[in-house]
Amino acid sequence: MSKKHAVGVVYSTNPDFQYQYDDEPEADTLPHSQQKLRARIERNHRGGKVVTLVTGFVGSDDDLQALGKMLKTKCGVGGSAKDGEIIIQGEHLERVKQILAAAGYNCKG
Repeated sequence: MSKKHAVGVVYSTNPDFQYQYDDEPEADTLPHSQQKLRARIERNHRGGKVVTLVTGFVGSDDDLQALGKMLKTKCGVGGSAKDGEIIIQGEHLERVKQILAAAGYNCKG
């Protein structure tokens, strides 16, 4: 039992107490054509570095990681994918929109 995921109670003297866990079911991934992704360039809070940010992905974390890896590989740069957004290092807005359109995603930006 992982105490990291226990919610609300630190310790109980009740011998029959059961911890309640905050398990949110992972969202089902929408098909490519139903995804409404937004791509934009961001400069704020990045130490002067420019990144391309893709937001609006609805689906599992594994599918988000796979999409992020595909974009990073095709752009030839680094980045990350977490919390429903993909960060691509550098100014690659047009390239990202072309890659997403070729893969069947709806992307505005």
